[in-house]
Amino acid sequence: MNRQRLSLWWFAGTLVFALLSMLVPLPGALEPFKPYWPALLLLYWSLESEDRVTLGLAFMVGLATDLLNGVVLGEQALRLTALVFIALRFRSRLRFFPMWQQALAVLALLLNDRILLLIVRVLAGASLPPASWWISPFVGAALWPFLFLLLDDLRARLRIQ
Repeated sequence: MNRQRLSLWWFAGTLVFALLSMLVPLPGALEPFKPYWPALLLLYWSLESEDRVTLGLAFMVGLATDLLNGVVLGEQALRLTALVFIALRFRSRLRFFPMWQQALAVLALLLNDRILLLIVRVLAGASLPPASWWISPFVGAALWPFLFLLLDDLRARLRIQ
């Protein structure tokens, strides 16, 4: 298999993994700690691959997550598109931050994502979520250094661009 094809399979595989890991059920007490995997993987690829992640791809992944979760169609598509837009806009700065600053930037992006979700759900007529609903962005930011280094190491071992 040539490198370009392997690179494409690796990219698509990580996005499919993000979609599938989002569907893994957790016990009720652990549900607030579940990170938003599609956002984390799209953030990684938007920082590491300048031409692969576009707003259209983020929208399509968002629609897929909407369909898989059974939520209002376009809710997660809007969130992921906004997240990727901000990440691509500040890509040149975020890439060269030290890891702890990148984790803080990821936290800010994930909190922004939660605020956008809160606005959409309140406008749709849902009640305000409990305080534990805000834990997930912090878990995602805490996982960011490990996820980033793991994916970078796997890319280096497979010699993928």
